[in-house]
Amino acid sequence: MEGRTKSPYRYLEESLIMKRKILITGGAGFIGSNFVRTFSESHPDDEIVVLDCLTYAGNKENIADLINSGRIKFVKGDIADKGLVSDLFKKERFTLVVNFAAETHVDRSIVDPDIFIMTNIVGTQNLLNACKKFPVQKFLQISTDEVYGDLGDNSSDFFTEETPLNPSSPYSASKAASDLLALSYYKTYKIPVMISRCSNNYGPHQFPEKLIPYFFQLASQNKPLPIYGNGRNIRDWLFVLDHCEAVDLILQRGKPGEIYNIGGNNEKNNIEIAKMILRFLGKPESLITFVKDRLAHDKRYAIDAGKIKRELGWKPKTSFEEGIKLTLQWYAKKHEIDETRHHLSLKKPKSGRIAVQKN
Repeated sequence: MEGRTKSPYRYLEESLIMKRKILITGGAGFIGSNFVRTFSESHPDDEIVVLDCLTYAGNKENIADLINSGRIKFVKGDIADKGLVSDLFKKERFTLVVNFAAETHVDRSIVDPDIFIMTNIVGTQNLLNACKKFPVQKFLQISTDEVYGDLGDNSSDFFTEETPLNPSSPYSASKAASDLLALSYYKTYKIPVMISRCSNNYGPHQFPEKLIPYFFQLASQNKPLPIYGNGRNIRDWLFVLDHCEAVDLILQRGKPGEIYNIGGNNEKNNIEIAKMILRFLGKPESLITFVKDRLAHDKRYAIDAGKIKRELGWKPKTSFEEGIKLTLQWYAKKHEIDETRHHLSLKKPKSGRIAVQKN
């Protein structure tokens, strides 16, 4: 009709008959880069744009082959930069957005919370405002089980999507705030927001400030492994590629306004993880050193992933024994360690402890 104002959603209707264009923020980081590869392989016809600030934990080399081949477009930039984000959305007209970009290290958040507020809250708001101005089909906010707080060391409970938010650190508080902000944009502005909350990820390409690569690096150099408190803090470990498949499934079949917990159902305490790495490397357990506990250190996290299993049909494919073996092999290769000296077959003997089986 002549003179009628064009709908801001018109280009979305047109996009349904065209290939999609996805923005993956934080796509050069650990989980983000693994997801970039997962999505690229699963959706070869879709266009991929990666936005990453390349801070200390981001590594462009993680996706260099995809950039060099032209499979993905890389943009160096900060989601906290409002103008950059708005200009990028205006230029690219995304149909899908997945926000992996975040400051994630709890210890760093205790020392200096400011960057966590800027990236995790202000950055998320910039993305949401851009989606409001340049509508998208779906916006997936990647979050963490840490927003739920502490289950306690003697609890048999699990986090569900209905568990009240009770963050303990500036990091988890910033993620909880960004989750609530994202949901408010769904309720107020009808932005098609979804949220996923995962347990502890592990796998290739993780920056060595996190437990597994950090301990591997120290042990390979015969340095002490500092463990907070009594080392009995429990986390639910999720192989990164299983997480990426869950994120992809939520992006395709998830419902706006919903939250999906993603867990590996692999509860291990920090001492177990340390001993596993030491056995892999053939190092003595005497390298384990107990240090003063971290401030507000939560005792136990554990995810109930029943909702995503029931509604979307997802469940983890990788056992912890298989995933940790693949991960440690990757780090061994990265650190140029002769794997044949470390007897890579990890199995659980009758004692219930992970042991190294000599070939």
